[in-house]
Formats: sequence, C-alpha cells, structure tokens
Amino acid sequence: MGKIRIRVVKRTARELLEKYPGLFTRDFNQNKLLVSRLVETQSKKVRNLIAGYVTHLVAIREKKAKA
Repeated sequence: MGKIRIRVVKRTARELLEKYPGLFTRDFNQNKLLVSRLVETQSKKVRNLIAGYVTHLVAIREKKAKA
C-alpha cells in the first residue's frame, strides 16, 4: 500500500501548482525551499509533505506531457 496524504497537504499542493505552474520542478530540495517561502506551515513535517506531493504531481504532469 502507498502512503496516505492528508487533505490539507493535497489541497495546498494543488493550489500552489495552479498559482505558480512554472515555478516547481522535480527537485524535492528546491521545491521545499519554495514551499517554505510561499506557505506558512505549522511544522517542517507538513512543509516537507507538501513539497513531496508537489514533486510527485510535477513528475506525473511531465510524464503525461511526454505521452
């Protein structure tokens, strides 16, 4: 089974990708810094979860674009 992400993480990640579509890449560390600048998170864990999900969504979009 895969990892289950909470609704706040998914919603925030999707909103960030809608507002800043060309800003995020497949690099987790870069996305982590961007998320920390754009969103005031409760903790490092939540910030990292959002950055990880953004990275995942970017990878899926790039994969779909190639197909």
